[in-house]
Amino acid sequence: MSSFWTIVNKVIKDSDLIIEVLDARLFQETRNLEIEQKIIRAGKPILFVLNKCDLVERDHLDQIKKELYPCVFISSTQKLGTTLLKKKILELSRGEAVVVGIVGYPNVGKSSLINALSGRGAARTSSESGFTRALQKIRVDNKIVVLDTPGVFPWKEKDENKHTQSGALSYSRVKDAISAALQLFQEKRELLQAHYDLTSSDPDDLLEELAKKWKKLAKGGKPDLEATARIFLKEWQTGKIRF
Repeated sequence: MSSFWTIVNKVIKDSDLIIEVLDARLFQETRNLEIEQKIIRAGKPILFVLNKCDLVERDHLDQIKKELYPCVFISSTQKLGTTLLKKKILELSRGEAVVVGIVGYPNVGKSSLINALSGRGAARTSSESGFTRALQKIRVDNKIVVLDTPGVFPWKEKDENKHTQSGALSYSRVKDAISAALQLFQEKRELLQAHYDLTSSDPDDLLEELAKKWKKLAKGGKPDLEATARIFLKEWQTGKIRF
């Protein structure tokens, strides 16, 4: 991980403008304040880019606008907002050629953003967190060059449930999938009740109800909570649940 930070520090130094890619569903949770402080100390401007905007409602986006400036909303998968993003980059660079550093948590969509900007598969992508492991330099057009970086967490951040919610830690690698799922049911109860058409209110009961709904049963006909939790986390991380 220290080698990843070396790359991030170099990108901040070599860039004229830094884009911090955030998950529009969890925009505060996916901010890396440690990186933001490094950018501020380096005297570089920050542009917040909120990915996965197609998964949230308009009032949520309006709230983000009040808290983050300047910001641009995009959806890498739906190819939304990329023209506006290019326009914003050139506005901030005053029309001059610019080197743009891309930073953010693992799996927030940095490489997908670059591909949407460039219109080609210039940066390799994967739904698995931590896929980008080295500095990548990609020319978007005759004025914009981007530097992609591996995703990094703040040094002291060890919150596995938070990393699971943001997709920074893949559902397949979570040590305690049930705990992570229960926390989401606790925090997003009404959203998940509506999405899955569930009637229970207690997080444990919701997970059990979902297991029965999906017919995920262990020996003796008991609900297989582990299997259910991992499938649910996969759906959460891969954008199957709209805010």
